[in-house]
Amino acid sequence: MRRGVWSGRVVQTVLSLILFFGAGVSHRLFGEERNMRLTIVYDNNPYDSALKTAWGFSCLVEGAERTILFDTGGDGDILLGNMNRLGITPGSVDTVVISHAHYDHTGGLEKFLKKNSGVTVWLCSSFPESIERIVVRHGAELVQTRGPKEICSGVYTTGEMGRDIVEQSLVVKTKSGAVVVTGCAHPGVLDIVRAAKKISGQDIYLVIGGFHLGGASRYEIDYIVTSFMELGVKKVAPCHCSGKVCMDTFRERFGEDYIAAGVGRIIEITSAFR
Repeated sequence: MRRGVWSGRVVQTVLSLILFFGAGVSHRLFGEERNMRLTIVYDNNPYDSALKTAWGFSCLVEGAERTILFDTGGDGDILLGNMNRLGITPGSVDTVVISHAHYDHTGGLEKFLKKNSGVTVWLCSSFPESIERIVVRHGAELVQTRGPKEICSGVYTTGEMGRDIVEQSLVVKTKSGAVVVTGCAHPGVLDIVRAAKKISGQDIYLVIGGFHLGGASRYEIDYIVTSFMELGVKKVAPCHCSGKVCMDTFRERFGEDYIAAGVGRIIEITSAFR
């Protein structure tokens, strides 16, 4: 009897511990707020002097359900070198999204896949077969997009936008509003912001990436800045192909909500997800 009672108490204690710690794990996983981190790992604008600059763009998005590398810059060695200096391992990436087919956004893809082929690569369906072959050759999973599509919980691609140069952008829903990551914004950064607002159903908290306004007039840039404000865009971080006049104008008009961006810039949005 004593042995049976003791055994019963042990079982009861063990079950109580399982329930207690299980509930704790569940609370941490599903109740804890998570931060979003954006790291520019490749850009032609300097920020962190320890990193190499080169024409192109790549941004790591962390904190959502999947870790996403958006674009891969123009040179794989520079991409991987900058990631290494930032303490980012290729194996930590789950998904790669390529904005458009220009080399300064796709050039690092193959060398990245040599380090980590266990990723899903999202390409526009109109991309050249040569880019698709790189993905298939390294055994990565290929997803082709046309219209807007959810990549993982709360993270979307705009799908193909534009005519002459087809491009997709990234849209991430957060508690602060939607975050939009652009490659070069060839379809027009205003059109991308409007599409992101419609896809997310949120106001836009941050637009980061290339705005493709290097050759635009001051009048055109002023119009775009004013339109951003009218659309409720809270913060901006133009880089890559945005151009100096664009950056200066956004800095003047947005003030403290302008974020200076370049290679190595890290932007954190606290309590972005639940």
